[in-house]
Amino acid sequence: MNGVILINKEKDFTSFDVVAVVRKLIGQKKVGHTGTLDPNATGVLPVLLGSATRAQDILPNHDKRYTACFKFGVATDTLDIWGEVLEEKPANVTTEELEKALVAFRGEIEQLPPMYSAVSVDGKRLYQYAREGKEVERRPRTVTVYSLELLSFDEAAQSGTLDIYCSNGTYIRTIIDDLARSLGTVGVMTDLVRIEACGFRLEDCITLDALKEMIEGGEFAVGDDTPMTYYYRNVETLFAEYDELVVSEKQAHRFINGNPLDIVRTALRDGAEDKKIYRVKDREGNFLSLGIVDKDVLKMYKHF
Repeated sequence: MNGVILINKEKDFTSFDVVAVVRKLIGQKKVGHTGTLDPNATGVLPVLLGSATRAQDILPNHDKRYTACFKFGVATDTLDIWGEVLEEKPANVTTEELEKALVAFRGEIEQLPPMYSAVSVDGKRLYQYAREGKEVERRPRTVTVYSLELLSFDEAAQSGTLDIYCSNGTYIRTIIDDLARSLGTVGVMTDLVRIEACGFRLEDCITLDALKEMIEGGEFAVGDDTPMTYYYRNVETLFAEYDELVVSEKQAHRFINGNPLDIVRTALRDGAEDKKIYRVKDREGNFLSLGIVDKDVLKMYKHF
């Protein structure tokens, strides 16, 4: 099977745990995922099957959307509620003050990766240093927060919920920690749900338990009007952001055999941006591969 199963990851599973479970359930060796979720986080985790695993390093859309809960007045070593408490500090933030503070965290911002993260420094993960009780120098990284909205805030409890749409590599825990400190207090993330990833939504996902029940019930089949079809996507959906290019039968045969196509003999004859990537399809609508413009020809970029 070559495609994507949309998994709603539950708590206490790492992303690698999910891959291992899916691999065992469907009996397929080549399985991967599109973006790590911490064990205590839940939500969208697209799992790649077969040739779709070749897409891991070339996905055009790595943006994510989260619902994140937070609490002011406490700080931990992991920047979330599951870490060791390092500090407690009075918090009397008002909703108005919070709304004003959020402005500074929209758009391009600088973030210092947390020590409990998978970022590598000198060939070693930061969380490995942290577990050894070491703190190493980290470089700030630029990330983009496309939108950041306050969904709720309880002034008495000093806790609330944020909706965050951001670029790949954004640490939600760090946003909350930095936000709290900008308000003169400290804070931690108390819950995190990824509601969108790589263009896929939470409502389109299936839990591992439900997937297991479907397989044991003999319902694991992809086709018209099958239950699994709702949670399964073909490889092409990973590249929905790219324009499509339809070629003739002869061109399709030539292209999938690794031969470049003359631009002037395709629909791109009126001009094509160099290095632009296309979803190449035959006239029956079958996805052949990704192609990339190289001056006067269209070359194979990635075949699935």
